[in-house]
Amino acid sequence: MKHTLFAGLVAAALAVPAYAGDYMIMAPAAPGGGWDQTARTMQEVLGAEGISGSVQVQNVPGAGGTVGLAQFVSQNAGKGDQLIVGGYVMVGAILTNASPVSLADVTPIARLTGEYEAIVVPASSPIQNIGELVEALKADPGAVSWAGGSAGGTDHIAVGLLAKAAGVDPTKINYIAYSGGGEALAAILGSQVTAGISGLGEFKAQADAGTLRILAVTSEERIEGVDAPTLKEAGLDVVLQNWRMVAAAPGISADQKAAILADVEKMVNSASWQTALETKGWANTYLAGDAFQAQLDADIASTETILKDIGLVK
Repeated sequence: MKHTLFAGLVAAALAVPAYAGDYMIMAPAAPGGGWDQTARTMQEVLGAEGISGSVQVQNVPGAGGTVGLAQFVSQNAGKGDQLIVGGYVMVGAILTNASPVSLADVTPIARLTGEYEAIVVPASSPIQNIGELVEALKADPGAVSWAGGSAGGTDHIAVGLLAKAAGVDPTKINYIAYSGGGEALAAILGSQVTAGISGLGEFKAQADAGTLRILAVTSEERIEGVDAPTLKEAGLDVVLQNWRMVAAAPGISADQKAAILADVEKMVNSASWQTALETKGWANTYLAGDAFQAQLDADIASTETILKDIGLVK
């Protein structure tokens, strides 16, 4: 009887699923931004769903994520419990900063979320649609000023791609980089610039309130709830998504990678993650493994081309 009871207890103990592992997630940015929010949302969900026993977040800001990336690569080779979040901005930052470390030095796991860009003008602007803005750009590229985020970032790249698609020399664009979204928004609302460009979420409230007019978005198809065409509809072959991703350390084994992929997939499919996406207004653009690697390679190649066209990369 005792033997049977003991065997039953052992079997029950073995049946309890073990945690796949504890994780340290690096956010290569200051607290509060998109990458930090992504890392902390992962921390919450991995814990709440019982996918991991302990998840810590480390912030290492600087140079569009390249400071943290270099530290992550140099300190974590072969470690299956180390993750780093990043995104499309990092692709441009690696090129413009001539970073000695690149995304080829980590193990990409998955694209998690994404946001499309929106091109806006203040409600008082005489420019009523994207066609009129493009005509002004063609007539005198330097006379059309654009407010956006950091030089070489997603916003800058989007303007460069738009100019190229419109047959305008990308080196002639008058792009004004602002360090924070609030500063750029103030410049747009104050009519200090011709137009503004940023993630749709940055402008949605003002557009809904009627103080900004969205002229176009950079999505493949129209976005529900947004009364604006895509650039493709306007005859400009530009689709651009500012995505966020998670990657693992360099030199990990196939088994370590498979375990991380499985944990991330569980996280993405969980109710807690879906709730977080809805609350934060993030689009679920999950793409994992080889498919994500292929998309990443394509994005790096196209970004290098446009940054050379703009003149930010030699």
